[in-house]
Amino acid sequence: MTVRVSPELLKQVKGIALRTRGVIDTLFAGESRSVFRGQGMEFAEVRAYESGDDYRAIDWNVSARLGSPFIKTFTEERELTLLLMVDLSGSTRVGDPMPRAMRAVEIAAVLALAGVREQDRVGGLLFTDRVEHVVRPAKGRRHALRLIRDLLAFGPEGTGTDIGGALRYASKVLRHRGVVILISDFLGDGWDAPLKKLAARHDVTAVTIDDRREVSPAGDGWFEFEDPESGTRRLVDLGDPGARSRWTAAATARVAARDQRLRTAGVRQLPIDVSDDYAPLLRRTFSPRRRTARR
Repeated sequence: MTVRVSPELLKQVKGIALRTRGVIDTLFAGESRSVFRGQGMEFAEVRAYESGDDYRAIDWNVSARLGSPFIKTFTEERELTLLLMVDLSGSTRVGDPMPRAMRAVEIAAVLALAGVREQDRVGGLLFTDRVEHVVRPAKGRRHALRLIRDLLAFGPEGTGTDIGGALRYASKVLRHRGVVILISDFLGDGWDAPLKKLAARHDVTAVTIDDRREVSPAGDGWFEFEDPESGTRRLVDLGDPGARSRWTAAATARVAARDQRLRTAGVRQLPIDVSDDYAPLLRRTFSPRRRTARR
């Protein structure tokens, strides 16, 4: 894709970079370790267990063969690849106070700039019902700004969603263990198995972008709703307590089912509403101290 770099686009890129600079500084101030470093670990060797070692690292197969306890040791990958996967399907183009896609761009911008600040290689994969655009991983602030520019300027051709296809593509692109941040509303099917397969090799975080209006819609009376991906329209009487109750129950069940599917796939989930202040949520998820506690 050729991106037309207009003065207005450059202004938007600079605006996001300025807004997110403060977020990054407050998110990770005082941390001596990289934002993402330590999530990508490679097996090094086994050695004899010593007093004080973490028993959870014991390699039971080797210990059984040799008749004494041995533990697995790991080394952090020296060069980390961070892949930001951003869903730009039709359903992400709506939301209040901003479209889901715009919130996704801001979150991706924060993570991209945080990654390059720590000398990580950062890439992007934009998708709808197809892989629409790929920014190959590279280092440097100029590269991160180019990724943000592409996110802002990109006009997707598709309106549907194929998360599974995007995940399979990512599996082919990432030759070595990396960190994958998948930002989507997860309105689609067929992504469970590809996500589980990707998570078996890489550190995957699913950032789920929601709009709480979909669970509890505002307004009273008859409203016509349109599916932004299929174009299907439906009249709903939000003034009818029964109809409103069924709406809320269906939306709540969908979110719960999605969250369960993510847990089954073995990925970390970061739930964000379009109206949320996402900075503290990012801090809690990506804090090096929190990762240490998880391992």
